[in-house]
Amino acid sequence: MLRIMTGNAGTTYSSAGVDIESGDRASRILYDAAKATWANREGRFGSVVSPFDDFSGFRAVDVSGLPSGSMMCLGFDGVGTKVELGERTGRYDTLAFDLFAMVCDDAIVRGGEPVVVGSILDVNTLSGDQVDCVQQMADGYVRAAKAAGVAVINGELAELGARVSGYGDFNFNWGAGLVWFARKDRLFSGFEIKAGDHLVGIEEKGFRSNGLSLVRKVFSDAHGNDWHSKRLGNSTLGELALEPSIIYSKAACELYGGFDQEPRCDVHGICHVTGGGLPGKLGRVLKPSGLGAVVDNPMQPPEIMLHCQELGGVDDREAYRTWNMGQGLVIITPDPDSVRSILDEFGMTSQTIGRVVDDRGITITSRGAMSSGERLRFDQV
Repeated sequence: MLRIMTGNAGTTYSSAGVDIESGDRASRILYDAAKATWANREGRFGSVVSPFDDFSGFRAVDVSGLPSGSMMCLGFDGVGTKVELGERTGRYDTLAFDLFAMVCDDAIVRGGEPVVVGSILDVNTLSGDQVDCVQQMADGYVRAAKAAGVAVINGELAELGARVSGYGDFNFNWGAGLVWFARKDRLFSGFEIKAGDHLVGIEEKGFRSNGLSLVRKVFSDAHGNDWHSKRLGNSTLGELALEPSIIYSKAACELYGGFDQEPRCDVHGICHVTGGGLPGKLGRVLKPSGLGAVVDNPMQPPEIMLHCQELGGVDDREAYRTWNMGQGLVIITPDPDSVRSILDEFGMTSQTIGRVVDDRGITITSRGAMSSGERLRFDQV
């Protein structure tokens, strides 16, 4: 009998660019990392229940006995183009802090408490060395989840070949979804904010996951494609730009009580300083009340931001509209001393940076590199 063969004899999934064994190893690494985070919710609301202890076992979150007025919401975000800094430096163990900060710190803006995270990691391909990169990411996963006080309930890993590209051989995109809970009577609507409230800024030492397209343009224009290897002080530009985001959600929930704890001080609102910078994000939080703010004592921007400004001729107005310029979170409160005292317990550096005023618009006394001391006025949209 004559057998007619179609296609290429011996064609395998591996020859198409997908390494099944390496993919399984990487998936197991992420599963083990996720399982290690379940202790973060143990004995608390939102504890993880796993009836079957196996790799593909069913996991759920215990939300039995919710009180009246309980609210649940979802949030989604990702590391964004900051993944390129991991690719450039060969360091992947801090990127989970950026991933968790983007979703968890958005939840506290509304007065919620982050509870569980699920993630999606798309990579171009996996081999032995690249699985080691995933191990670095998983190590950061566990540390970041502990800092945020959340459990990772699941994660997906996919090899997408040429659909994912970037710098070097190992390229990826990393996104996450967050489930957060809140009490209706604790939600921040914006109307709680009053003229005379104080603004407490909490230090951020890097760019977080925002404005990095401008950073890359400035540094690549000045130094070429290998800009990440250029030194600034004792570090390289790549290492300084990779500085992991500080996760504020655990400390913030301690202030206003999160979902089911007693509040420790009076908080009227929270501003997470990401895309749009301090004037954009603060203006959004203040919009419902029709109030504005005077920021006359802002935090000192990190050295890497000031250097980027000087190198690229980025004026202070543009810098404050693009980056956090030293304060990644702002707590709006009538009691700044109590807020700062609690933040001290979490090892967070803070200061009173300004106040809420009965005048629409945001005025910032700049600490930027180009016109320090100048008062910058931003209209609210």
